[in-house]
Amino acid sequence: MKAMVITKYGSPDVLQFEEVEKPTPKDNQVLVKVQAASANPLDWHGIRGKPFIARLMGTGLLRPKSSKVGADVAGRVEAVGKDVTQFKPGDEVFGGCNGSFAEYACAREDRVALKPANLSFEEVAAVPVAAYTALQGLRDKGHIQPGQKVLVNGASGGVGTFAVQIAKSFGAEVTGVCSTRNLDMLRKIGADHVIDYTQEDFTKNGQRYDLILDAVGNHSVSDYKRALNPEGVCVVVGFSGMSYMIQHMIVGSFASKTGSKKISMMLTKPNKEDLIFMKQLLEDGKVVPVIDRRYPLSEVPEAIRYLEAGHAQGKVIITVEHSDKT
Repeated sequence: MKAMVITKYGSPDVLQFEEVEKPTPKDNQVLVKVQAASANPLDWHGIRGKPFIARLMGTGLLRPKSSKVGADVAGRVEAVGKDVTQFKPGDEVFGGCNGSFAEYACAREDRVALKPANLSFEEVAAVPVAAYTALQGLRDKGHIQPGQKVLVNGASGGVGTFAVQIAKSFGAEVTGVCSTRNLDMLRKIGADHVIDYTQEDFTKNGQRYDLILDAVGNHSVSDYKRALNPEGVCVVVGFSGMSYMIQHMIVGSFASKTGSKKISMMLTKPNKEDLIFMKQLLEDGKVVPVIDRRYPLSEVPEAIRYLEAGHAQGKVIITVEHSDKT
């Protein structure tokens, strides 16, 4: 089978499109015939090996431990391990795995769910990592409540487009921050208010919010505190640079312990319960994936370069063609 592989850190040019052995599922895994995948910042951070702290956390110090690339997957179950009870060959599924930029990939049984019948493989491939991040940031870290004023910074990206819609599904009044060209898109997916960051700084306009979800992480701790209501919470799920990350690790933690306003960071935790929660929102039409561009599997490096530039509107999808066309 064909797959994208990585043997060293670097630009997306280090990725190689090669013929590799088709994987065999472990006892608790399903083998998925991949129909679509999607690119995430997680992917290009892993390809570049940056920030360096990620290498210390297990990706590999000098070179990647795994040659596999890609985390979001959608496709049909080809085979199941002997301990798998929830899926059978032919089932259409979506979720997370290691190595989805390939014709076939193995996923743990508790990391995939049946695909919503009303969505395409490409649409559901957009969901897992970005939706997990948005949902867990808003609900688990931010403790979102109906009627709250919620602001999403970086609202036009993968995490942001899900965050706007998820926050609306919880009954919040949502403000989205994005560039000029994305304002109309945010209104279409349900944002009550929009702020063009090229014209206005949401931390300096006098508005206050109960909850801020920031997928960009380009403001200081004091900026976020200024934009929060008393008892407000800011959850930062992405950073534009190491300096901001370090500041939040140190200053944000201290500020949260000494004041009523909470500034926190979050690491996404994939789990089947949240995937099923998102499946229901998708089936009910409360969340609709926003797709910017589609690239064939052979052009993953180009897809990663486009995503890394930081201007994608929603998600970047990887489509997978099979020689047998089934």
